[in-house]
Amino acid sequence: MFSRVFKSFQHRDFRLMWIGACTSTIGTWMQSTAQAWLVYDLSKDSFYLGLDTFLAQVPIILFSLVGGVIADRMNRRNLLLASQYVQMTTALILTLLVLFQVVRVWHILCLSFIVGSAQAFGGPAYQALLPTLVGKEDIPNAIAMNSIQFNLARVIGPTLGGIALTTVGPAWCFGLNSLSFIAVIISLYMIQVKYIPAKSSERILDSMRQGIGFIRQKPGMDGLIVLAFGMTLLGIPLLTFLPVFAKDVLHGGAKGFTQLLAFSGAGSVCGGLIVAAFGKIHGQGRVALMVLMLMGVIIFAFSQSKHFPLSLLLIFMSGGAMMISMSMVSSLVQAVASDEMRGRVMSVYNVAFRGGMPVGSLILGKLIPIFSAPVIMGWSGGLLALLGLYFLVVQRRVAQL
Repeated sequence: MFSRVFKSFQHRDFRLMWIGACTSTIGTWMQSTAQAWLVYDLSKDSFYLGLDTFLAQVPIILFSLVGGVIADRMNRRNLLLASQYVQMTTALILTLLVLFQVVRVWHILCLSFIVGSAQAFGGPAYQALLPTLVGKEDIPNAIAMNSIQFNLARVIGPTLGGIALTTVGPAWCFGLNSLSFIAVIISLYMIQVKYIPAKSSERILDSMRQGIGFIRQKPGMDGLIVLAFGMTLLGIPLLTFLPVFAKDVLHGGAKGFTQLLAFSGAGSVCGGLIVAAFGKIHGQGRVALMVLMLMGVIIFAFSQSKHFPLSLLLIFMSGGAMMISMSMVSSLVQAVASDEMRGRVMSVYNVAFRGGMPVGSLILGKLIPIFSAPVIMGWSGGLLALLGLYFLVVQRRVAQL
């Protein structure tokens, strides 16, 4: 079983991308840890935490469909390189703003929007490039391993970010994030891109319609897109508002916040390892829905917990459940997408997956000061469990995949 976990590592280009992406993602999580705490410290208002997440994610809704068309028309490596350079530059700007003590909340919000815009074009290119680095039979394993690197970074990044934040200040977190992009840029120059896009004079809007039409023709695909939106709408805000739970509910301060993030990341790594070990299993859609329901129950339990050790256990479990369900849904989408349509299909999936984050964060950020974080996140967990139950019992096309 251990050898099956690392099966996709047999492919040199995937191995290079994994190492580069892991390094840059560690830097990104270092910045996210410091940035969330800095925004809340500067504003003293949970609404700005939600607004920061909203502005970082809303470009995905605005530009990702166009980014998917471009990913199917041009060299995906070049598109991804441009995205990395933009993100590296914004991290450097934030470093200087904090270093010279002139940073304001609106600076952070503007830079978050720019980063989100770069990711709107880089995201579809990366997701379309990834399966071409391995054989078709290794795609589920590659997706799971990609999720593992992301969540391994969620353990290492917040831990390093918390140490840097509490010892030398947030500027170090932002500066190290800027440097971390060098690793993925080097990896991109070293890989060999196998897919060469065909030249097309077709209008961008027509290409976008083709991608949406492809999804509507495939049984269960529309349900997977809805699930991607629902998972991030109701599940990801738990991570967005962890500073509120850490500071106001559990009274753990910055140290408690980074511990919660690290335990969530550790749970996600374990979930990713489980998916990587088993790969594509029979009844994958049904299993994903059952795990999604479990995640909703765990989020509800976390929202009601007042004991820090119990909260650490629950956030660990929610991280594992989240990663298993998301990885399975993503691999189901990738499995039916052809190379020439992959950029457009994944851009629609990306819009749904990333689009739920800003909507959920903004709405819940507005409701939390009115009703409290435990109440709102409790409702969020309950609705997430009901969403999984609906697709499992009523609308069964996803359960049949």
